[in-house]
Amino acid sequence: MQLPTIDDLGDLRGKRVLVRVDFNVPFREIDGQREIADDFRIRAALPLFRELQDRGATVVACTHVGRPKGQAVDKYSVAPIRDALAVLAPGVELLENLRFSPGEEGNDPSFGAQLIEGIDAYVNEAFGASHREHASIMYPPQHVPSAAGPNLIREVETLSGLLSHPSRPFVAVVGGAKVADKLGIVHVLAAKADRVLVGGGMMFTFWKALGHRIGNSLVDDTRLDECRALLETGKILIPVDVRCLPAGAPFGAGGEVAPQVYGTDVPDGYLGLDIGPETELLFSRELQSASTVLWNGPMGVFEDPRLTSGTRAIADTLAAGSMFSVIGGGDSAAAVAHYHLADQMNFISTGGGASLELLEFGDFPSLRALRDRKVL
Repeated sequence: MQLPTIDDLGDLRGKRVLVRVDFNVPFREIDGQREIADDFRIRAALPLFRELQDRGATVVACTHVGRPKGQAVDKYSVAPIRDALAVLAPGVELLENLRFSPGEEGNDPSFGAQLIEGIDAYVNEAFGASHREHASIMYPPQHVPSAAGPNLIREVETLSGLLSHPSRPFVAVVGGAKVADKLGIVHVLAAKADRVLVGGGMMFTFWKALGHRIGNSLVDDTRLDECRALLETGKILIPVDVRCLPAGAPFGAGGEVAPQVYGTDVPDGYLGLDIGPETELLFSRELQSASTVLWNGPMGVFEDPRLTSGTRAIADTLAAGSMFSVIGGGDSAAAVAHYHLADQMNFISTGGGASLELLEFGDFPSLRALRDRKVL
């Protein structure tokens, strides 16, 4: 998939370049002040900013933050990000939250026209937002010379390469809570990968599809037939045990009740919240034999110290192994950062939902817009 690069923008001396980034970073509040909790996405864009500035351009960045639903909401202001950029990337301007205008998510041409007023060129470096047909993504390539940023290109090439020419054995690990959100990509991976390991809350719909008891665990009864069909491919490996807490017991960092481990039948009154120790060994053996691994979604509620073991086992296995490891953004990226293992992974995507959609559908309207861009 050939995308235009910043080299295709020509001489940038004296030009104003609009860069769409994804600075939808997590925040924490300390003494009443909002602070950036993880600046990974910001730092990922810094090389592009420096390159454009070195070529003589003035950089104007724009991003969304949260879901303010077309209203100016203080807690979604980019002010803390602007303060960070003043230190990390002096000279880079940052527009206020794009989603303060309903025209952003509505893909309103008039809002797009406002964004590119006085702009000479455009760069899309927001892979994590590029599966959205929003004004800042779709409008500029139609009206000013445009390019894909280096991170976006690397994301597309890496993820597309997983489906077209992975080094085998290719093993995918898919977790997270909602099976409905992931079944599309599980179908794709079942066709492309040698093995798909399923954990997290979505595992229980697979268990129930096989007739196992799941207690009070999360389940989607509308997807049972689909899960049975996937299991019949012979590619899907599901957990053999699970860590549970009593239904209604608090979980999170302050929880005190010790988890109970059950096999493939969870008694009523219990909620499955992490894969069990036998599954950790089973999954780790599969991963150790892989040449390529894609991981998207945690194996449990890893933020709770009592329920972190399954996700940690996946992260540790990838960190210690020789396989090419691709972390599909979102909670998986948060997990490897939480365990201080990010620098031991080969590639970490900046977009969770975007990475899944690219793998599932193979292209985005935003990427087509860049390929069909206005040229100099």
